[in-house]
Amino acid sequence: MGSRESPIFSMYVVNKSGGLIYNKDFTEVARVDLNDTLRLASIWHSLNAIASQLAPASGCAGIELLEADTFHLHCFQSLTGTKLLLLVEPNSPYIPAVLQRIYELYTDFVLKNPFYETEQVIRCELFDEALENVVRKYPMQA
Repeated sequence: MGSRESPIFSMYVVNKSGGLIYNKDFTEVARVDLNDTLRLASIWHSLNAIASQLAPASGCAGIELLEADTFHLHCFQSLTGTKLLLLVEPNSPYIPAVLQRIYELYTDFVLKNPFYETEQVIRCELFDEALENVVRKYPMQA
């Protein structure tokens, strides 16, 4: 990734039941232990569900962005309820477009894989490689 670390720290995929089915860290800064990662997925799923129920407007999909001083957590939720979470540096540009591109990779390499069982842990080398490529090229390709 060159001499500069990526502004994309980590990516998570959470199934519609709130289970973590994929996680990938792109920088050393982002590394947390597995228990904390599982907790993050579960809490995000719960908060997202609560937010969508409390929203004053009907049809709200939940939380799309959580902003903190040192990171932003972006969420893309598919029509099936699968959530892709991207942990990035604050004010990183084009993140919704990057999430859309990652979702396209997810559908192409994971969901179309005849050996993948829906809602189960993702183990797909082609998806890993394509994801690394998107992150490595960010933000040039967005």
